[in-house]
Amino acid sequence: MKPINEMRLTFPSRSANEGFARMAVSAFIAALDPTVDELSDIKTAVSEAVTNCVVHGYKEGIGKIYIHAAIYDGGRIRIKIRDRGCGIPDIKLARTPLYSSLGEERAGLGFAVMESFMDKVYVRSKVGVGTTVTLCKTLNLKDNC
Repeated sequence: MKPINEMRLTFPSRSANEGFARMAVSAFIAALDPTVDELSDIKTAVSEAVTNCVVHGYKEGIGKIYIHAAIYDGGRIRIKIRDRGCGIPDIKLARTPLYSSLGEERAGLGFAVMESFMDKVYVRSKVGVGTTVTLCKTLNLKDNC
């Protein structure tokens, strides 16, 4: 299925860019006139995914984070957030609430937060190659007639 509109964004994995990613994606999605809650949910999920790239994917240094956001008919959106970092050895374990590969330094709620705010969250990862998190949501479009 072809998107109605899409955007791509690439930036260094610096924590200062997490806010930039949130705002860029929310500005793109704003064209659909989402509710404040829907927009907040998307921004939070994007923040968590980008933070995972910064903290876990590139824990040894700075790399690139890639975002591809697409809008489809019916208010459906898909946001892919990808890194070329260290990868996740056990995705099922990483998605377990309160688990963090960094131990007690982190809360271990990133994937749980993403899953609570989005309709679907897909995670693909390969050790030494990187991770792609795909966030999907269908907005409740308003009838302006």
